[in-house]
Amino acid sequence: MTERQIQILAAIIEQYAEVASPVGSVTLAKLFNVSSATIRSEMARLEELGFITQPHTSAGRIPTDTGYRFYVNAINEAQADQPLQLDRGTKAIEARVNTHGDRADRAIRSAVDSLVELTHNLGLATIGDELYMNGIGNLFSQPEFMQGNHVQAVARLLDNLEPWLREAAPNEPLNVFIGSENPIGKTSGVTLIVSRFRSPYSDNSYIGVLGPTRQSYGKVMRLVRHAGAMLEEVL
Repeated sequence: MTERQIQILAAIIEQYAEVASPVGSVTLAKLFNVSSATIRSEMARLEELGFITQPHTSAGRIPTDTGYRFYVNAINEAQADQPLQLDRGTKAIEARVNTHGDRADRAIRSAVDSLVELTHNLGLATIGDELYMNGIGNLFSQPEFMQGNHVQAVARLLDNLEPWLREAAPNEPLNVFIGSENPIGKTSGVTLIVSRFRSPYSDNSYIGVLGPTRQSYGKVMRLVRHAGAMLEEVL
């Protein structure tokens, strides 16, 4: 891919995360200060590569799971090479976790609750042999999950999430499972972003969020990564 195609893919992903509707060439032409015809040509190439697709009801494009994977890999690489950034969100997580530093279960729950508020996703964490979840209403209020078949697929994923985490034991500091990459709920259209951390309960404790594939990945990945690192440090 050319540098401009990479930038156009990123712009489509970021615009779609914000507006939840397909992104058209006119919007991108203004953003890149080129003609709509140029953008349409670049979008056709991205579609050939399988990174974006055109919903049949719209002239705009949305990212595919493959497009998201390319984008997420670039973010993951960039964030892994940088020190953790302290912004309003990460400071909020730190403040709440530090308040409960003497109680591991409360510290973990407070970190999850912070992620729910900051990302507007469902938050989750393993506490011993239990899975703590908060923010289910956030998940099902997303426009993607207004249809019954999506809700059922997400519900199946939630029912099987705890045993799957135990079995899969994701071993990276930050793991991102996008859409069809989820071994359970392949058709549910959700992304699971989890961070592994050591706690008094296990060397493989997890904290993260579950939300639509339409995510602000840079922000959410940074917050989840920080929550895991903060819990490991405090506990």
